[in-house]
This record gives sequence, structure tokens and C-alpha cells, in this order.
Amino acid sequence: MTALFALATSLLWGLADFGGGLLTRRMPALTVVVASQILATVVLGGVVAAAGGWSEAGPRLWYAVAAGAVGPVAMLCFYKALALGPMGVVSPLGSLGVVPVSVGLLLGDRPGLPQFAGIAVAVAGVVLAGGPELRGAPVRRRAVLLTVVAACGFGAVMALIAEASTTLTGLFLALFVQRVTNVVVGGGALYLSVKRGGRALPEDGGGMRTVLAALPALAFVGLADVAANGTYSVAAQLGPVTVAAVLASLYPVVTALAARGVLGERLRPVQAAGAGLALIGTVLLATG
Repeated sequence: MTALFALATSLLWGLADFGGGLLTRRMPALTVVVASQILATVVLGGVVAAAGGWSEAGPRLWYAVAAGAVGPVAMLCFYKALALGPMGVVSPLGSLGVVPVSVGLLLGDRPGLPQFAGIAVAVAGVVLAGGPELRGAPVRRRAVLLTVVAACGFGAVMALIAEASTTLTGLFLALFVQRVTNVVVGGGALYLSVKRGGRALPEDGGGMRTVLAALPALAFVGLADVAANGTYSVAAQLGPVTVAAVLASLYPVVTALAARGVLGERLRPVQAAGAGLALIGTVLLATG
């Protein structure tokens, strides 16, 4: 079951990243982050109320608050990187779950030999699925730097949210608290950006109409990200965190395939080989 939930996480994150990257090409990254998280927060608030999640409030929610504070920074860096560089390059680099894997090892996870081999093969596949292309123009190097910051942030969020609850209703509440914090932190950053002369609305002439027209896509991005956090938390509780983190980190393959199908981005031979290695690593992790 750990493998199933972790792979669901990779699917959801992959689709959310693809949608977020497309939206960031049409409107400011901070606007995408804040708007998508507001929509997700509204839906989650209803779920928490219906499930009676308020009774699960406790000290563990501070993990959710911390995850909510780190998340917007990571998402902002990642969406900006997606807008600057090819999705097939940025997404794999942003997925390397070094932080949650390290946490799992520190907590006593000891994968068997097949699983260690699966981790190595899957990580190699994820890197190769992105090209790899670390050289190029200054914009490309900036995209890589932003992606490294995002990867550390995403890893911290994965580790924190896995510790934020022990029950399903508690998980709903933890995700809601995380999203509320996301909105507060992201909204504050957007306000400061506007005060300093930044943009909150697209410059395509549509302004708020463009944002309103994109509400379904923004809702999808926000809810897919929420669902991915939830499935990852379940995966981390059901089995080794190291296995859950690596399988959840396969989402760049989903992003690359979506970019291939929707945008017509062609996969280079090394990217196709990387996708194959990622699949082999997945099998080793699931059966090890």
C-alpha cells in the first residue's frame, strides 16, 4: 500500500506541476500560488467541518504550520523555474527528495538491498529524465538555482507533513492548517511584492478577467497539491519513509509526459532512458 499511495502522490504532483507551470507563463507566480491555495483552503475547510476534524487539534499541528510556511517559498521558486526553463529539465531536479529520505534513515528506516538498488536506479532515472542540461544561458542557470531551493523546500514539507497527524481526520485538519498558513505567508509576500512595484495581475490586457477565467485550472492545481500531500502522508505512515519519498519523487516523469502530450515537447533519448530507469526503480522499490 505504501507504493500505491506514493505513486498516486507522484501522479498528482506531476499534474499539479504541469498546470502550475502553464499558469505561471500567463500570470505572476505568486498570484498562481496564492489563488490556488485559497481555493484549496475553502474546499478543505468544508471537508474538515464535515469530518469533524477540529477534535483532532493538538501539538502536532505545529508541523503543519511549519510545512505551510515553507511551502509557498518552495512553490514560488519552482513555478518561476518552470516558467524560465524547460519543464522536462526543471521538474526532475525539483523532485529529488533528499530531505525526507535523510529523515527516514535517521528515524531508523533500513531498506533491503533491492530497495537500496531501487532508490539508486529511480533517482538516476529522475535526473536523466530531465536531460540533464545544467549548462546554458544565465536564465537557465537561474532556473537551476531556483529549482535547488525548491527541492530543499519540498523535501522539508514532505518530512513535516508526514509528522503532522496520525489519523485520517487529523490529516484533513493538518492539511487545512498547512493551507491556511500557505495563504497567509504567500499573501503577505504578494502584498509586499505589489508594494515594491511588482505585479499581481497578468499584463496581457485581461487583468482580473484572465485570473477569473483560470479559476478552474487554479482550483485543480491547488487541490491536486493538497491531495498529493495527503497521499504522501499516508504512504509515509504505512511504510518506510525512504521508499515513500523516492516513489513520490517520480512525478517529473508525469510532468514530462504531460508536456509531451499537451505542448509537444519531444523527449530526448536520454530522457526516455531516464523514464525507463525510473520505472525499473519503482518495480524494485515496490517488490523489495
